[in-house]
Amino acid sequence: MTGQPDRWAELTGGQAGEDYARRFARLVESGHDIHGEAAFCAALLKPAARVLDAGCGTGRIAIRLAELGHHCTGVDVDASMLAVARRDAPTQEWLLGDLARLDDLDLDPGFDLALAAGNVIPLLAPGTEAAVVRQLAAALSPNGLLVTGMGLDAAHLPLAEPTVTITEFDHWCTEAGLTLRQRYATWSGDPYDEGCGYAVSVHSRHAT
Repeated sequence: MTGQPDRWAELTGGQAGEDYARRFARLVESGHDIHGEAAFCAALLKPAARVLDAGCGTGRIAIRLAELGHHCTGVDVDASMLAVARRDAPTQEWLLGDLARLDDLDLDPGFDLALAAGNVIPLLAPGTEAAVVRQLAAALSPNGLLVTGMGLDAAHLPLAEPTVTITEFDHWCTEAGLTLRQRYATWSGDPYDEGCGYAVSVHSRHAT
């Protein structure tokens, strides 16, 4: 740990939960499909899989995956976001915690899939990124999947400049015992080309 606040907290002050929920409610009202990430993950999963939504925010993805029959645990460091998740899905498991210290939560390992969507990786506290990837990898079952979505340029981030390169991210994954299986430019599965501003990546944990 660096002792620095995560970039999300610097942007929002930890009070963005209700605003974030209203933003997606407006998207639904305007006819947008807000379940692209959940549909992408569901296509990778067997029935009744265990899913760790890391940086779950207001729970939008985990709630949808639970509706599809999966067992979801959401973790976030932002209490205002979790308050919305707990209100909308009170029977699901929502945990307040730092992803760089995920082991402090005493989760049962063996998740079939860990998800870090919504620019979770680029918005971590500086210097904690590799530790978070290690923690997520350790939570997976053998052959379990880490699915991530992240902006690689300012146009795809709520930041003035990118914080993570895809080369750095893949290096952290390799060090954590993960192998890249698939990469796309969108949650809809559009092909990824070098230089894309967004990457959806699927890594798997090495079987031991």
